[in-house]
Order: sequence, then C-alpha cells, then structure tokens
Amino acid sequence: MDNQPFSYVNELMKVINGRGDTRMVIEKFLAALRREFVFDNVATYLQDNETGTLEIVYARAVGRAKNAEADAAWGEDIANQVLAKKQFLIQEPETPSKSEDRVRQAYLLGLPLRADGILNGALVFVRFGGPVYTDEHVAVATLGAELLSVLFERRAWRKMNEELGELKQQIQLQEDFVSTISHELRTPLGFIKGYSTSLLREDTSWDEETQKEFLTIIDEEADRLSLLIENVLESARLQSKTLPLRFQPLRLDAVLRDVSTRIRSRYKNLDVSLDLEASTAIQADGVRIAQVFENLFTNAVKYAPGSAIIVGLKQVGHLLIVTFTDRGPGIPAESLPLIFERFYRVRSEKATGTGLGLYICKQIIEAHRGKIWAESTPGQGTTFFIELPINQIAIT
Repeated sequence: MDNQPFSYVNELMKVINGRGDTRMVIEKFLAALRREFVFDNVATYLQDNETGTLEIVYARAVGRAKNAEADAAWGEDIANQVLAKKQFLIQEPETPSKSEDRVRQAYLLGLPLRADGILNGALVFVRFGGPVYTDEHVAVATLGAELLSVLFERRAWRKMNEELGELKQQIQLQEDFVSTISHELRTPLGFIKGYSTSLLREDTSWDEETQKEFLTIIDEEADRLSLLIENVLESARLQSKTLPLRFQPLRLDAVLRDVSTRIRSRYKNLDVSLDLEASTAIQADGVRIAQVFENLFTNAVKYAPGSAIIVGLKQVGHLLIVTFTDRGPGIPAESLPLIFERFYRVRSEKATGTGLGLYICKQIIEAHRGKIWAESTPGQGTTFFIELPINQIAIT
C-alpha cells in the first residue's frame, strides 16, 4: 500500500463525501481505489426491500476482458453467498491454468455492504487470471466496502427525507383543502339556508321583487355549490384515470372564439384580445378543452383583476401552442412550480378557491398527450402555455 495510508484513506473519504449523482461518485471512488487495489470487473448488489433479492445497482469492466460478454463473471453467485453467510468470501478457479483465456479464470472477492449495521448487499471484485487476493488486498477492499456502505446509507436516508418532505407537503395540502372546502361549502349553504328560511317565514310578507332577488341568490349559490362538488369529483376521477374523454376532430381557434364570447358576456368590462392562426383540426374532447380555456380565463379574472387578457394560437411544427397572457401581479417564484398540484393555492392571494382548477387543467391536457405550464414575472404578469400535438392517437 501507499507509504501514507492516512492520506489515502482521507482521499477516499473525500470522494465518497463529494457531490454529484451516485453513479459518478462511485466511479470516482473506484478509480481512486483501483490505484492501490487492482481489479478487472466490479459489481455492487443491494437487497430489494420488498422481495429480499439482490439487485445489481452498479457494474463496470475496467481491466482485462472488459469487452467480454456481460455474463463473463459479475459475481452474482458469490454476492448471494456473502448475503447468506454474512461475511467476506474469496472464490478462486478450481483448476488454475496458464491458458491465455483469462475470462475463464476468474478470481472473485465478495464483501458485505451494510446499512445501520444490517447486511443489505454485497460488493464483488473480479480479477481475470489472478493474482490471488492477499490479506492486504482484502483489507483495502474491505475499506472500500465500508465507505460504499456509508455512501449508499446516506443516499437512502436522503431519499427517505425527500419522500417524507413530499408526504408532509401532501398532508399539508390536504389539510388546507379540508379547511378550504369546509369554508367553500358553508358559504353557499349559508346563503341558501338564510334566504330560503326568510322566504318561509310566516310573520313576514315579501314583495314580488324581493322574492325574486332572494330566489336568484338561492339559484346562484346552488349552482356554485354544484360546481364545487363537481370539481371535487372530477379531480378524483382524473387522478384515478377514470374520467371518460370523447375524442373527435376539433378546431382550437373555433373553440377559443366560442369560449371568449361566453367569458365576455359574463364579464362585461373584460378586455380580451385574440391573436389566433387558423389551426389544423386535432383529435380532442371539445367539452374538456373548452373547460381548460374557461378555467384559464376565470383564473386571470380572479388573480389579475382589471388586466387585459391576450390569447394566442399558433402552429409550430407538429404542435399547436395556445397562450393566455395577463398583466397582473404575477405568481411568486416559489409558488410557480406548485400551481398545478392538487389542492395548491397561492397563499398570498386573497381570492378564494379550492386549488383544483389548474390541477384539472393539467390532467385534461396530459390526457390529450399535451403539456401545460406557466411563466411569470412578479409585478409584470403571467403567461400560461398549452402545447397539443396535431397528430395524436385518441385515448379513450
């Protein structure tokens, strides 16, 4: 070994603690290890948590016979023996030969890998045609296995921490949703109950105009309640991939004009500009695509009040690109990656909502094999992009 073993160990530890993806770190580590411990093939096996079987997670041929077939000795048998016997093992050819066919003369060294002190894999080194493994070689290889165990254990903990973070976020989103949906349900129910109770009072008589006003409010709040329930059910069907889609030839420019007309009739003062190229017909569900466009319009009205909305449509190659642009306050950078998540709402906004609208839009567009995303500059506005393929196979 090197005359300065401590500096060599320190070098190996620096590599293991280095940044980068796991495969890159392993390759750098094994390159450093091979300066003091020569091998031709190396393979790393980790135990699958569910099946208990060993799965190869890294393998590389770096020395003699590196162009040999994949089954030329990756040491799967000795890896399983290491796992069974819980110790390092050496396997040498039964009849060593001076034959130049060294691929048939494999010298294998298998070492255990552990996580939290529990055996969960094996590291296998292969030498073709020797030399045999000495005690010094085994010591260096054991050090390599211990440091790789640290790497895999740390990466596993990091992955678990990320999964826990995602789970925590999902739980928080669902808690927010329960709170929001409770409020959203109470509001229309409160109006319906309040005005219907007023109409039913026997000690008060209401003139015809007042009765009509009360009934109009009840009707509007019932529609609001119905829409809310439908959004919740629809998001569940989209998540479980059970929402039926009816594909037929569709012109997006025609759909955008129709939706724009309906939106203008609903919001009399809304400034909408259309910049639409005549589009090639695509296979799509007209009702669902119109639903997406309506949601983006109402979203802009809600979060960019008073802003003009510019809607564009153009063809780029085999894709149709739809854009919805507003000049509102924009979306905070930290919220932009999350706005299409189920139940997510931008917390800084005062506008109400369930956090389902954009989630539903994304699921519908993806069911059409398309993409939807947003770009935003705080204080300058937001643009939503929809990308739909012209030539697509209908998904039924």
